[in-house]
Amino acid sequence: MKVYISKSQNETIDIGKNYAANLPPGSVIGLKGNLGTGKTQFVKGVAAYFEVNEIVNSPTFLIINEYVSNIGSNSGSNSGLKIFHFDLYRINSPDELSTIGFDEYINDENSISLIEWSEMAEIYLNKRLKTVSFEFGEEENERIIKTE
Repeated sequence: MKVYISKSQNETIDIGKNYAANLPPGSVIGLKGNLGTGKTQFVKGVAAYFEVNEIVNSPTFLIINEYVSNIGSNSGSNSGLKIFHFDLYRINSPDELSTIGFDEYINDENSISLIEWSEMAEIYLNKRLKTVSFEFGEEENERIIKTE
C-alpha cells in the first residue's frame, strides 16, 4: 500500500495520473471515501494520463460517465481505451447494477473501470476490489490517499 498526502486538487489529479501509469486495460478499481475527499479529482488525473479530451465530472445523477482515450488514436495498445467512471452513491441494491448493464462495462477488456462508492459493486460481484481510499487530512485542503 502506498500513502500520499495531497495538499490541493491539482496534487490529487497528479496522484491520479501517476496511478494510471500502472493500470492495464481490464482494471476495475474501487474508490472509497466521504463526499469531498477527492475521488473525482483522482479520476480526472487518470483521464488526463490517458489523454481524454472530454470534461471529467462526477456521474452522481447519471451513475456512469464514459470517456475514450486519445493515446495512439491511430494504433497502439491503448487505442480507443474506454474509461468508465461509476458513482454508485444512489444505487440502493445490487440488483440495480444488473439493470444498468454493470457486467458488460466491467468485463470490457479494452476499458478501465473506476467505481466511486464501490461497496455495492463488491456485494454484487461477491469479491473485494483493488481499492484507492480517500480521507480528509488535518488541513482544510489536505487529503490522505491510500492506493493498493
